[in-house]
Amino acid sequence: MEVQRSVLCVEEAEEAVEELRAALAKAGITLPSLGLDPVSLAREAPCPLVELGRCSAETARRIAAAVTAVAR
Repeated sequence: MEVQRSVLCVEEAEEAVEELRAALAKAGITLPSLGLDPVSLAREAPCPLVELGRCSAETARRIAAAVTAVAR
């Protein structure tokens, strides 16, 4: 049962990464390091973390602008 939960958690996290990648792409933003955190994948629980990765200051500003625009 725990193995099934772990597999489902990884699948859900992978789907979340793909959703975020697609949403960022629509805003013209790319995070090259976007993916699952390998350290959190190695543990049983909780579910893996999403690693947003490193980005330039320009990319950070574009993300902030996109989030701000949606939040209005």
